[in-house]
Amino acid sequence: MTRDLRSLPRAPGRLPLVGHAIPLLRRPLEFLTELADTGDIVRVDLGTLPLYFVTTPQLTHDLLVGKAGSFDKGRFFERARVLLGNGLATAEAKAHRRNRRLMQPMFHRARIAGYAEAMSLRARAVSDGWEEGRVVALDQELYHYSVNALSDTLFSSSIDKATAEAIREDVPVLIKYGLVRAVQPTVVDHLPLRANRQFDAASHRLRAIIDDIVAATRDRGVDGPDLLSSLLAARDADTGEALTETEVRDELVTILFAGTETAAATLTWAFHELAHNPEAERRAVEEVHAVVGQGPVEAHHVPQLKFLTQVVDETARLHALPLLMRRAIEPVELGGVTLPAGTEIGFSLYALHRDRRLYPDPLRFDPDRWAPENSDGRPREAFIPFGAGARKCIGDTFARMEMTIGLATLLSRWKLVPVEGVRVREVTAAVAHCDQMPMVPFRRTLPAAADAVPQETAARSGA
Repeated sequence: MTRDLRSLPRAPGRLPLVGHAIPLLRRPLEFLTELADTGDIVRVDLGTLPLYFVTTPQLTHDLLVGKAGSFDKGRFFERARVLLGNGLATAEAKAHRRNRRLMQPMFHRARIAGYAEAMSLRARAVSDGWEEGRVVALDQELYHYSVNALSDTLFSSSIDKATAEAIREDVPVLIKYGLVRAVQPTVVDHLPLRANRQFDAASHRLRAIIDDIVAATRDRGVDGPDLLSSLLAARDADTGEALTETEVRDELVTILFAGTETAAATLTWAFHELAHNPEAERRAVEEVHAVVGQGPVEAHHVPQLKFLTQVVDETARLHALPLLMRRAIEPVELGGVTLPAGTEIGFSLYALHRDRRLYPDPLRFDPDRWAPENSDGRPREAFIPFGAGARKCIGDTFARMEMTIGLATLLSRWKLVPVEGVRVREVTAAVAHCDQMPMVPFRRTLPAAADAVPQETAARSGA
């Protein structure tokens, strides 16, 4: 026998009119992580709008895979359409199926392997720009790496330096305020707040930039291996129709938005975690030296970097997406509860991946969680950093290769030491990223086991 929505527990901390907006804005990551203590499905109020969070891996799997046909994108993605248009992240089911079918060949493993050289070149460019003992803003450096690697494969030679710089400036603004726009009441969107002004300006600027690139590429008749040329050349197998320039623009903006910050943030956190776990760092460096040697990291090296893959997975577990949503498009039963059409459902990969019922000592960085002997028996749906089902991120293989190549390239050349006295905080946006990550690079000239830098040296360098 199923229950109705009135039977579900409500998260603590609700206030009249604003609902749970205050804890969601003030301490969102803690609030989302604590929901599992209240129940498997928990009501959270966004102002007067009820949002029902699922907090278990099985219910999340049912939402994304088992009963996915009863749900479509919810409020979060609906609010994102001002920026993303109708790209894969926000498109309704029919448009999503068509566009994903057209784009899937561009993200085939064999095609992505061809992008490895561009990723490796960009990672070496970052490495070559560092000076020993001189503080680097690692989060910014790795963001530039991610944007450049993506731009090289998205646009090939079609993008100039000024345009690339404009993209680098606008995307972080959109990432920063995207989650706030999703949870705040719609009426607030039109208030002359600084966040609204910056978000709207960056959104209009980025869309205009991409429109110009798409039009110029079509006019030149460029036929290259990059994603833009492939999108312009793609034809629906059933109808023979091409994507319109607006549709191409929406897909490119979506990939820029989704494909830069996640990879950059994960890479930044990986160096942070390794710097505080010297044994894991030693093992990672030894593996890179054994597999790659002194040359560049190439596509065929990536599957051989087993421990480094575990480092990436453990970092992705600890620093996952905070909030995603779906909306019921028909009455559906979920977890013994009948959901009417129109019900908004939320889920948090960040909270799921830190659930102590799934991961012992969940706040501890432990790459060995992902060793085969330790991960057997853990349900597959307990770790979904790129989502699951038909809406799973199309660029997951691309992102994994980009992160592994960037991590291996820089880790083998530099030991990065935190600047003493600097506190790094996790900041909630569309992606959980750090507020700052200053680190001091030292060249690796000794065997990894003896490759240590006194903390006082790093502290003086950062002074």
